Amino acid sequence: MANHSRSPIITPGRGTVQRLKVALLSELEIFADLPEGDIDRLLNKSTMAQIPRGRVLSPNEMDEVLFILKKGRVQLYRLSADGKKFVIDVLGPGSVFGECVLTGQRLSGAFVEAVEDSVLCILHRADLERLIMVAPRVGLRLLEILGRRIYELEERLEEMAFKRVPSRLAALLLRLAAREGNPIEGYTHQDFADMIGTYRETVTQALNEMKQQGLLEVGRKHVRILDEQSIRLLAEQ
Repeated sequence: MANHSRSPIITPGRGTVQRLKVALLSELEIFADLPEGDIDRLLNKSTMAQIPRGRVLSPNEMDEVLFILKKGRVQLYRLSADGKKFVIDVLGPGSVFGECVLTGQRLSGAFVEAVEDSVLCILHRADLERLIMVAPRVGLRLLEILGRRIYELEERLEEMAFKRVPSRLAALLLRLAAREGNPIEGYTHQDFADMIGTYRETVTQALNEMKQQGLLEVGRKHVRILDEQSIRLLAEQ
């Protein structure tokens, strides 16, 4: 179970904030090609925050807020009644998430943990509404991004309902490699277990079997896919 650290969100100095915001918005898909005036208005309304590794945002800290991840990596998860952790997703730079109803992404009861030192741009619902009114393309791009995420979540639910652990693990490794590169680094066996709804020991056994078959190279927080075709076949079983 995660350590719900209550260390504060660190807000950088004003000059640093402005440079970070400009860099963030210029790189994000949803804000590409925005007129300069719209970007200036967005800069004035948004807040930039540095989130130290291990900091957990509770559900009540995300009410009607849209987060844009500039730097680092965060983990979205829920806790069952008995304290078991289920990871909804792990997001990297450029990702959007939050409790804002405009995104169609209600995260009621979900926690967000910074698994690396991270930088977030924070927008409140009213500011996002105004931005979409003057720049409808932002709303369309937001729908596209969240639509892809919903599709990925549906795939994961189907895998958990119908596939064995080795197949679910193979599918997860392929997704992570496509998104973050091969080798896949920074994830423990417990992280993989939380993401596919099983136990760490079961994941360790499955990884060892794939390693013995020459499909993977496995180290501490390090997995390299050696035989992608065989991993794909396993993921489809």
